[in-house]
Amino acid sequence: MSDDVRNIVLGVIAAGISAALGWFARTYLWKRKLRRKQAFFGLPDGAESLLVVNGDPAAGEPAVHRFDVFALLELAALVKDCGAHVRVVTQDTVHQGFGERTEFCVGGPGSNRRMLAHMAAMLPGVRITTDPEPGPDRAAFQIGGERHRMDPGVTEYVLLARLTAGDRRDARPVFLFCGQRAITNQAATRYLARHHEKLARKHGKNSFVLLLKVVNSQAYGPDVVELVGDVTRAATSPLPAPAPAGRTSHRA
Repeated sequence: MSDDVRNIVLGVIAAGISAALGWFARTYLWKRKLRRKQAFFGLPDGAESLLVVNGDPAAGEPAVHRFDVFALLELAALVKDCGAHVRVVTQDTVHQGFGERTEFCVGGPGSNRRMLAHMAAMLPGVRITTDPEPGPDRAAFQIGGERHRMDPGVTEYVLLARLTAGDRRDARPVFLFCGQRAITNQAATRYLARHHEKLARKHGKNSFVLLLKVVNSQAYGPDVVELVGDVTRAATSPLPAPAPAGRTSHRA
């Protein structure tokens, strides 16, 4: 074998080894990234999750707002990426506890009984005005001592939470998307889809509650979202007993 042929053969072998090592490295990194995503969402291969949809309070019959439908589609894509399965259920047909399977719950307490139950059980520091009558406090959030009012189409708020029940290490999380309007629910699901890696690095498998602000949705839709802050401590600490008042607020 001449030196030229030997060099060509060695070059081909080296190129093959490099390609194989590159493929193994990419596969390893992809699998590690997938495992981290599955751990954050509580969705191992083949797991079942619940996607709880709310009702459109403006509709005269059972219906889901189109922005909530878009939110459900984005969540379904996340579940599929994890190699898991999703079961869509309406807010008035879920009669089971939480922690056995990952749950994604969409909509405020005024349109989603399941959200109301979760907030009462796990977010005692949050109060949301559910009175449908127009007014400055319509759909306002009170989180601890802070109140957040919406200016429809201009400034709106949504809570994005990842919560686990008790101290069970194997408990699956509940994700809440509780917005002042349907478009803010979609904004929260999109924020989660874009930032889940960052959130997983920061919070791991721990519970968190984030307050997000949706900016100028009448022009930008659900795309421009700002993080107001991490309100976990205030949201999970009971509020002081409110003074007697009219029935314009609901304590979640």
